[in-house]
Formats: sequence, structure tokens, C-alpha cells
Amino acid sequence: MTESNETEKTQTFEINNAITVTDLAQRVGANPVEVIKNLMRMGIMASLNDAIDFEVASPIAQFYGYTIKLTSSESDSPQTATASDSSNESEGQEARSPVVTVLGHVDHGKTSILDALRKTTIADREAGGITQHIGAYQFSASSGNNITFLDTPGHEAFTTLRARGARVTDIAILVVSADDGVMPQTLEAIDHAKAADVPLVVAINKIDLPDADPERIKRQLSEQELLVEDWGGDVLSVEVSAKTGQGLEDLMESTLLLAEILELKANPNSLVHGTVIEAELNAQKGPLATVLIQSGTLKIGDNILVGNVWGRVRAMTNHLGEAISEAPPSTPVRVLGLPEVPQPGEILEQVETEKEAKFISAERIEKDQPSSTQPASLEQLANQIGMGEIEDVNIIIKADVQGSLEAVRGSVQKANSESARANILHSDVGSITESDVLLATASGATIMGFNSKVESAALRLANNRGIEVRNYTTIYQLIDDLNNTLKGMVSPLLEEVHQGQAEIKEIFTINKIKIAGCVVTEGVIRKDSMARIIRQKETIFEGPIMSLRHFRDEVKEVITGQECGIALTEFGEFMEGDFISTFTQEEKAR
Repeated sequence: MTESNETEKTQTFEINNAITVTDLAQRVGANPVEVIKNLMRMGIMASLNDAIDFEVASPIAQFYGYTIKLTSSESDSPQTATASDSSNESEGQEARSPVVTVLGHVDHGKTSILDALRKTTIADREAGGITQHIGAYQFSASSGNNITFLDTPGHEAFTTLRARGARVTDIAILVVSADDGVMPQTLEAIDHAKAADVPLVVAINKIDLPDADPERIKRQLSEQELLVEDWGGDVLSVEVSAKTGQGLEDLMESTLLLAEILELKANPNSLVHGTVIEAELNAQKGPLATVLIQSGTLKIGDNILVGNVWGRVRAMTNHLGEAISEAPPSTPVRVLGLPEVPQPGEILEQVETEKEAKFISAERIEKDQPSSTQPASLEQLANQIGMGEIEDVNIIIKADVQGSLEAVRGSVQKANSESARANILHSDVGSITESDVLLATASGATIMGFNSKVESAALRLANNRGIEVRNYTTIYQLIDDLNNTLKGMVSPLLEEVHQGQAEIKEIFTINKIKIAGCVVTEGVIRKDSMARIIRQKETIFEGPIMSLRHFRDEVKEVITGQECGIALTEFGEFMEGDFISTFTQEEKAR
């Protein structure tokens, strides 16, 4: 990479909110590999065909002596400047309402708090009800300031948007029940919010109950490195009751206080940029998209692009179901005018002419750009550490029992090297789930399991997203792989060696443990092997063998033609006709 001269520093080009890495490299006259390396130094993993947004592309372009402007065009390619191009971007920015997502454990009162807020802030003429559910709502506090709430099913939907590259949430409200305490989904919500670098406000709910103990909640949160202000920390906490309404105004005021500290701003006069929150196909109206406007002001008649689909805004309604003609930043709005139903997380962009909208749509269809980046494998991370390109390795840890989890966490924390360190985004006991895969997708993490079941839906999602899931039966293998990665060393290749296969003929239960009665049809089944359940040619489970019996005896192996009983760790949903395929992993020099 060479230093730019003064002439180059004056060069400018324009993009429509996003540009592929390859296109950016061509525009700035740089080697695409160098651009990817610079992105890695910014903590962003991207391939040549991945799209990056304006905020990411701008500093890369500046490094090569170019300035990027957001634009729209009336010609065959994007040329026309945005509404704010004539002056400094910051000059057109104004304060906007915060966008808030409510997270927490099931039954702790997330929906109850939203319902209570709706009743206290909706005008009497609405009779306390929402006429249409659009996935997002805008409420007014007593101060007159607005807050936009995203009505999602919790942290999984929150992370799904992030996994698609969408950054929509400014603040997360963590709801914890005062009579129940910090629970598994509470911990997941905290980890997901931390991974997204989103500030938290803690709402300690159900304080009206007789066994409510807010101080216990604060103590439990402190154990998760979440110290509330009462305990000398910097996390705002509010005691509320969704049932009685106590503390709800304080919760909104605390949220607005945090928003004021964050100095949230947007330019209402720029071209529109927004994110699809949810969408549906309405039998009468056709495709409808709920969009959160993040900059600019969307108006009736505007030409819009969502992914590679273009349309024109024909009608808009707000969260009350009222028809509106324009939607400024931080406004959730339901949009009619797209020819197809978009996916949640897709970006809505405004373009000035129908001609340009058609041009960009055709260009995107031809390129078929992916909308998000994929995490790297441990081998790729080791190479990048060895070349000095990255310093952090994000991992998610799942283990079979709490004792194993603590041992793995302790070993991982000791594994940090001078070159890099392991950043544990989330750790828990139990199966590897879709939620883990979504978090890995959004954060560029590798999932490391220790004797953990991989749920079939999670396995399919991981394969589709290209997420690396490593499941270990011995802790030293896990630590060795991680140590090698952090030292920038490519670990030996683990080659899978097939051992045997058995067909399930019967299922029975002994001491509440499900046993698969099998006939070995191929090779040898050994107790120290890993097992894979195959149903209709699809893998639905992978994990260690807990017990292997020949008649009544516990045995080390069973050969072809013999009958056996097999029990697996954390799996009992056997079906007659399933196959159990066994294998080991052997190290092979690269």
C-alpha cells in the first residue's frame, strides 16, 4: 500500500449506502486482498463479494486518499450527490429518538412491560389498543420525548438482525423478574447485548410480588460483571411493576437519559436509509414491510430499493394504523409498494429516480451480493494472527455439565498469548442451539462444544451459514486447538475416520435411559467413538456414546452381524430405522 498524494486526496466517488469489497478496491485502485486486511484490522471479516456499508467503506477509502459520498443518480450509474453533500454531514444532523429492544428470560415480563407502556401512552381515542401489529412502536414519555420500541421475541430476533448486518438498536432494556432472579435466557441476553456493544438499562420487574428481592437481582447481575448504579457501577436500573404501572415512567426517563448521553443523531434531509424489521404478504394489499427509518425522511411516492427489489412508496401507516405521508428518523412505519416480501434485516434505501432504481436492482441481481459476512475457521484465524492481522478470537463455549464448563472456561482464560486473546462471547451448559449459531454469525465466532449435543436445527443452520462447530470429547484437544490458534499456529488437520454403522431395530428404556437396540451392519462399533444419528439421510445428532452393551454385558466393541444396545449422551429420541454411524478424529499433518 502506498501513500496518497495531494491530488488523490481530492478525488471523490459516490455509493448508494453499500458497496462490495471488490468494487471498493477497484474504485480506490488497491489490491482487494489489502482492502480485506484493512477491514480485518477494523474487526470486520469480509470476503471479496461481501457488501459493506458507508460507515465501514469511508475510512478504507480515506486511507487510499479518496472521499466517499452517499448518492443517488439520474444517469445509468450512481452519480448524483445526496441532499447533504453540499455541506458537512454533521451540520444536517438532528437529535433523534432512541431505538430500544427489550430482552430477558421467558415469563419475566417483557411483553407485559410493553403492553403496560402502550396503555399509558396511547391516546384515549385509541381505547388503549393497537389497531395494527407492526413489530415496532413509538411511545411518549411525560417529558414529551419519544422512544421507539422494537417488539421482538427476544435476543434471538435481536441477534438475527445483527447477523444480517443490520444495526438498529441503540439501547437494550434487560427485564429481570424480582422474584425469580437471573436465569439462563437472562445470561444469554446479557451476552448478546455485550457482543452487539449495546448499552443496557435493567428493569427489575414484578416488585409488587411478596417475595420480590431487588437486591438479590443486583447481586446476581454483579456476578455477571453488570454493576448497577446503586452498587457503584454505571448501569442504570429501575424497579418496576408491569401489573401496577409502578416505575414505568422512571424506566422511560432512564432510557431517555441514556439516549441523551449517547447523543443519538440523524440527518432528516438526507436520502432515506432504513432496516426492515418484519414483513408479510397481506391478502388484500400485497407485500407489506415494517421499516425502521434510520436517516432521511421517507415520503409517499419515493423510489426505494430493498436488497435487489425496487418499488415506490404507495402508502404508509404508523404503529397506530393511521395513514401518514412522511416518516422521519427513528420512526417505525409500515410501507406498501414493494413487489415482493423482503426479509427482516434487509436495508431499505431511497433513490431519486425510477431509472436508477431499475439499474441498481438489475446490477444487484446480476451480482447476487450476499448481505453479511461469514466467520472464519480456527485455521483461518490462526493464519491471520500469525500475519498480525487480528488480535481477538471470539468463541462460544457449550459443555455437558457445569463442572466441565467451569474447567473449560478456566483453561480458555489461561490460553491467551502475546499474539492474541480468546474472547468468550457466551458460555452455557446444554445443547448447541440455533441461538448460538446466530450469535456466531453476527459476531464472527467459532462454537466450541465439550460433550455437547448439537441440535439438528442448529446443525442445519450452521452448515447454511458456514459456521464452524467443533465438538470435543477430551478437554486437552479443545485447549490445544485454541492454544495453537492464539499463537498463530495452524493446528493439525483432524481427519474423520469411519469405524462402523448399526441399524436401530428396537427402542427400550432401562432406568429411565433410552436404549437403541441395534444390529451392526458395517465395521465395528466402539464405546470410545463419536456417534452420529442419521435419519432419512440427514444427520440429526452428533455426540459421544454413553453405554455400549452386548446382551447384558457392558463391552468395548461390537463387530458386524452382532446385536447391541447403544445409549448416547443427551439423546434419546431414537426411531426404528435410524442408523448410528460411529467415527473417530485423527490428527494429520497439513
